[in-house]
Amino acid sequence: MIVLPIALVLACLYAIASGAADLGAGEIWASVAARMGVGSDPLTARQQAIVWELRMPRVLVGALVGAALSVGGATLQALVRNVLADPYLLGVSSGAGLGAAGVIALGLGAALGGVTLVGGAFLGACLAVVLLLLLTGRRGAVAVHHLVLAGLVVSFFLSAVTNLVVSVAGDRDTVRAIMFWTLGSLARADWTHLPVLALVVLGMLAALTLIARRLDAISLGDDVARSLGTDPGRLRVQATAITAIGVAAAVAVSGAVGFVGLVVPHLTRSLVGASHRVLLPTCALLGALVIVVGDTLARTVLAPRELPLGVLTALLGTPLLMVLVRRQGERP
Repeated sequence: MIVLPIALVLACLYAIASGAADLGAGEIWASVAARMGVGSDPLTARQQAIVWELRMPRVLVGALVGAALSVGGATLQALVRNVLADPYLLGVSSGAGLGAAGVIALGLGAALGGVTLVGGAFLGACLAVVLLLLLTGRRGAVAVHHLVLAGLVVSFFLSAVTNLVVSVAGDRDTVRAIMFWTLGSLARADWTHLPVLALVVLGMLAALTLIARRLDAISLGDDVARSLGTDPGRLRVQATAITAIGVAAAVAVSGAVGFVGLVVPHLTRSLVGASHRVLLPTCALLGALVIVVGDTLARTVLAPRELPLGVLTALLGTPLLMVLVRRQGERP
């Protein structure tokens, strides 16, 4: 809890300083201090535009996206008692993809700006949440297998509709834009996304931390949860809705960035244990760090070309996931 915030700050500084126009960390600090009224800004007008209009919002948005995906993954793994669960189990990613694909295919993103794309993706993700809650049962009662099955059904259905939109779009540029978004990228992140995303993600973290003890109980089984005064079905509905809204806001900005919500909770448990009161905030820090570092690599490794962030996280996360699955299989 002490090392991770320091590492995150250093990673953010490195990410802001790295790129086609390399800058020093000292210059970044001085520019930030100047914005707060301390000293003068050492950066030129062009460097200020690069730092404050391009890199700074991208890094901050990326940190929030990583926090949301990681906290969502840890929560779902507790709710379904499956260490291979992640936020995309809910179909939220598929819903966001459908919303973004619809906006791009209709040409609304180019006509009304990037905010329209994010809004469409968020509405699509909310549609996935509504479908999920409609399928998971009545009166707040939902079993583990119902939640998993409903998430798979919603995900497959919305993915099929997205593929249909891509098939009938016809325009090559439109199809390319949809595919790049669905592969995950922070290239469109700007200051307009930050306030709402920060409010949703921090609210999600606070709400889930308040029910951390109940998440501890349900992760040990429904019978244990009932003996401790927790209704497992009602808790799953509440926690799933909170998680889905937070993940929806993140996916609406970044597109589909996989494996973060799956792998980061495993790494965090090895650091701080399984108590969700500590696990959730630590997941948020480590997830933010992973996305900030991953996005920096995505835009610098093959510069001036940029790798889709979702592709990079999959390439790096898959081997680690294989190791985790192997270790789990070797346990008695």
